Amino acid sequence: MGFIFVIVTILVLYVIVSLRVLRQYERGVVFFLGRFAGVRGPGLTLIFVPIQQMVRVSLRTVTMQIPSQKIITRDNVSIDIAAVAYYHITDPEKSVIAIENVYNAINQISQTTVRNVVGRFNLDELLADTASINDQIKNVIDIHTEPWGTQVTAVEIKDITLPDNMQRAMAKEAEAERERRAKIVAAEGEYQAAVKLGEAADIITQHPVALQLRTLQTMAEISIEKNSTIIFPAQFMSTVQEAIALLSKDSTAK
Repeated sequence: MGFIFVIVTILVLYVIVSLRVLRQYERGVVFFLGRFAGVRGPGLTLIFVPIQQMVRVSLRTVTMQIPSQKIITRDNVSIDIAAVAYYHITDPEKSVIAIENVYNAINQISQTTVRNVVGRFNLDELLADTASINDQIKNVIDIHTEPWGTQVTAVEIKDITLPDNMQRAMAKEAEAERERRAKIVAAEGEYQAAVKLGEAADIITQHPVALQLRTLQTMAEISIEKNSTIIFPAQFMSTVQEAIALLSKDSTAK
C-alpha cells in the first residue's frame, strides 16, 4: 500500500508539473524529442516533460521603436529620422523555427529599410508625402518578415530632425513665399478695383448728371464730420455758374 501511495503521489505531482495554461492571446509551439509536434491553443494543456517542450508565442500586436538614425536624402540633406513599427505573429510555428529572435530581426531590417527607402526621396517629397513613404517602408519590411510568420501592419515616421542651417533656410523660403502671395493678392485687388473704376467712369460719362450727384454725396459725407472747410470741384463751380447764367437770362427775358 505504501508503495502504491508513493507511485500515485509521484504521478499526481508529475501531472501537476506538466500542466500548462495558455492565455487567449498565446499559442504553444510543442516539440517532441526536438521535433515539431504541433501548436497548442489557449486553455489548459499537458506537456510531458522532459520528452516534450513548449515555447509560448504571443499573438498580440507589438509596438517597436525604430531608433533615430542619420539619413542622407537624394538632394544631399542630412536628417535624423525616428519611426515606429507595428507587427504581430500570424504563424507561431515559423516564428519559432524559422528565426531565432523575431523582435531583433524585425528591428534590424526596419532600420535598414527606413534608411534605404527615405534615401530615395528629396527632402520636400519626404515632408509632403510622408503617408506614401510609410506605406512603401511597410511593404518592404513585410516582404522580408513574411517567411518568419509575422505581419507588419503599419510603419510611421514620427520624427524628422533637420539641421539648424536647413531650418533657417526653410524659414526664409516660407517667409518669401508668404510675401509673394501677399503681393499677388494685393495686385489682384488693385486690378479688380481698376476694372470697377473703369466701368463706373464709363457709366458717369454716359450720364453727366451722375457726376454732380456724386459730388453732392461727397460734400454731404464731408459735412457729417463737422469740417469748417469744403472744397468745391471745378466742374461743380462751372455747373453753378451755368445755372446762375440761365437764371439771369430768364429774369431778363421777363
